[in-house]
Amino acid sequence: MNKKLAAALSGGAVLVLALSGCSSDEGDKVGDWAKTFCDQAKPQIQKRADAHQIIISTAADSKPAEIKAADSQAFQDIANADRALAKAVEAAGAPPVQNGETVQQDAIKELNATALAYEGLKKQVDALDATNQQKFADGLQGVADGLTKIEKMDQNALSKLEEGELGQAMAKQPGCQKPTASVPPKTSASPNAGGTSDSGSSTPTKTPSATPSKKATAATKSE
Repeated sequence: MNKKLAAALSGGAVLVLALSGCSSDEGDKVGDWAKTFCDQAKPQIQKRADAHQIIISTAADSKPAEIKAADSQAFQDIANADRALAKAVEAAGAPPVQNGETVQQDAIKELNATALAYEGLKKQVDALDATNQQKFADGLQGVADGLTKIEKMDQNALSKLEEGELGQAMAKQPGCQKPTASVPPKTSASPNAGGTSDSGSSTPTKTPSATPSKKATAATKSE
C-alpha cells in the first residue's frame, strides 16, 4: 500500500537533485553563490532522501500502524528540511543572476509553502484509523491525492534556481548532488517487500494511486 505514497513522495526527494548538464566556466560570483547554498543544503537533501527511504522500507508488508508512523515522521522530516532549505536560500543572498532577488524570494516562498503542505499531510495521516484496514486504505487514498499536488509544488520550488548558469554552477557542487539514503532498508520475510507490487501488504488491495512524474521516477531509480 505505502509504495504508492513512496512513489508520489519521490518528487520531493529530487528537489535539488535533478540538476544536470555540463557547466562551462562561470563567473566566480555565481559559483560562490552555488557553493554557499549547496553546502548549507546538503544535510537537508540527505534528510529528504532518508525520509523517502523510510517510506519505501515500510512499503510492502507493513501493518497500518507502522505505515502511519513512518509516513507521519517522513512528512514532518521533509517539512523541516524544506524550511531549512528556504533559510539556506535566504542566507545565501540573492543569486548574482538576472532578477536574482525575485528568484530568491520566490524560492523561499514556495519552499515554505511546500513545508506547510507536508505538515498538512502529516495531520491527515495522524488522523487515520489504523485499527480498521479498509478505512485506513480509504483514508490513505486522500493522502496520496494530496501528495500528488504537493509533488508539483516541490518540483517548482527551486526551478528558477536550477535554470541557466546558476543551475549549471549548482550541478557542480557536491552538496547539491543526489545522496544515498543513510537509512538501511528494512529486512522482510516477504518476497515482495520494497517491490512494486502491493500483494504482500497486510492491508486491503484498494490502495492510493498517486503516481510520480517522469522526472521523479528517473531521478529515484537508484534509490
